[in-house]
Amino acid sequence: MTAGTDRESTTVVLRASDLEVRGTPSEVPIVTGIGLELQRGQILGLIGESGSGKTTLGLAMLRYCKRGTRIAGGRILLGGTDLFELPEKEAAMMRGRKVAYIPQSPGSALNPALRLESQLAECVYDISGGERKDRIRHLLDEVALPADDEFLRRYPHQLSGGQQQRVAIAMAFLGGPDVIVLDEPTTGLDVTTQKQVLRTIRHMCAHNGTAGIYVTHDMAVVAELADRIAVMYAGRVVESGTAERVLRRPRHHYTAGLVLAVPDVDGLRGMRAIEGHAPSPLDRPAGCAFAPRCPAVRDGCHAEVPELSEVDPGHRVRCLHPRTEALRPQARATVAVEGRDTVLAVEGLRAWYTKTPVLEDVSLSVPTGSCLALLGESGSGKTTLSRCLAGLHPRYDGVVRLEGTELPRKASRRTAEQRRRVQYVFQNPYESLNPRMRVRDLVAQPLSVLGTNKRNTSVDEQVIEALELAALRPDIAQRYPDQLSGGERQRVAIARALVSRPDVLICDEITSALDVSVQSAIVALLQELQQTMGLALIFVTHNIALVRNIAQSVAVLQGGRIVESRPVEELFEHPEHEYTVSLLADVPRFALH
Repeated sequence: MTAGTDRESTTVVLRASDLEVRGTPSEVPIVTGIGLELQRGQILGLIGESGSGKTTLGLAMLRYCKRGTRIAGGRILLGGTDLFELPEKEAAMMRGRKVAYIPQSPGSALNPALRLESQLAECVYDISGGERKDRIRHLLDEVALPADDEFLRRYPHQLSGGQQQRVAIAMAFLGGPDVIVLDEPTTGLDVTTQKQVLRTIRHMCAHNGTAGIYVTHDMAVVAELADRIAVMYAGRVVESGTAERVLRRPRHHYTAGLVLAVPDVDGLRGMRAIEGHAPSPLDRPAGCAFAPRCPAVRDGCHAEVPELSEVDPGHRVRCLHPRTEALRPQARATVAVEGRDTVLAVEGLRAWYTKTPVLEDVSLSVPTGSCLALLGESGSGKTTLSRCLAGLHPRYDGVVRLEGTELPRKASRRTAEQRRRVQYVFQNPYESLNPRMRVRDLVAQPLSVLGTNKRNTSVDEQVIEALELAALRPDIAQRYPDQLSGGERQRVAIARALVSRPDVLICDEITSALDVSVQSAIVALLQELQQTMGLALIFVTHNIALVRNIAQSVAVLQGGRIVESRPVEELFEHPEHEYTVSLLADVPRFALH
């Protein structure tokens, strides 16, 4: 199909109409009735809860589907070419050249057996030799990575998670695509690097005329980056418009719920989760899919699926009764921990991988029922410190004590009770969950391994209870990890840690893959467990705004040393170290007005 001759075709680079993706063999619609268009240099933010169909829609833009799904109908015009009319081989040739993709997990984009230079060179198809190497070096510099030969000789496992993600971003832009689908590309990045990468994405899209579809859970990021926003729920777009209109004056009740769930770095409001759960594609209700959770539901909402109608110029909403009132934020909850006994303490910890130390002279304490947040850029030592506490990195000097008892350095030398009491939730659920085990067996595993199945309830009942604690539906228990969204996988990892009822929970970026509503629900859950169970948290995160909503104290690491450690309110209101000041300055801010 040749490009049209009308004026609009010169600016619109991608147009999707009546797009539908179904599951196989069930044939239930996963995304349906999707219509959108992108102009050159424009970035569309695609937001919504996990399972709403964002990634499925993003992949469909490449004429690609995950296992168990198929494109059932519609059209996707890319530069005037209908992707669905092309033979499979020709469509595959366009991926990376005309339309590129950055996955949520950089491990999915990088070949562990190839050096970086070889992988990056594969993405450049139009030039070779010295010109190709110059382009690679330029792109690495654009995403704030070293561009020297030593770095290019590395393998992916020799990079931090943030560095891997930046390499994946560089790979996507190397081919000069017309459209790029970015699936949570800054999830694993600290705020300083995130700011640089977002600036790079914006500059490269504008400079090269590349249109972007930015799939994200981070409303603050999309508020700064996107020109337009499409909000998805249960496989449909329920609201679309300019970023300013959708985020500041949402007309759909679901969008308003997402906005009110965003953490506020200035501490002026609290986080409020949306009640209930998003429906499974197999069990979506009749009429408006959001009706069972909507605070303004009426009888007619259950009878028909609303049309996507224009309520303001360029602002469309799929709702029979759109919002008209202003947003009403709630006050921020606090947890008092003064006077509580210390449950976990670290004294003079020094850790290393080779001869060069990664951590130096780290000392801290965590009272029962409190939350200590660890902040710092990628490579500052946050995860290494967390792994030392859990017995997963034994190469350290110093002392780690659990209620006054020194813990062995290796987890294998700790007693089952000590391991039960200190649980770890890993950053990447794609790597921490065995893909061959059902969720039920994954969550039940600690009960048998640690010998903690001593309650007067069955294993299945304890599994369901843990899943509900992590805001998951009970039917998830019968699925495999690859049948879940990224956010659902992370919540399974949280449920597995909670099932043994630990005293200390080490959370390594556990909310990075979660949408804002579930993130808010998880924070509320952890705060409740702090109060009722005395659960102590060590919270490693790049989301500085979230820290103010969950932590009582903060330790800031730079170059393996704690440069500032103070109560959370003092640190946010009056940071003393220049590094802390710079971190807070780089946080993307999202104000309601």
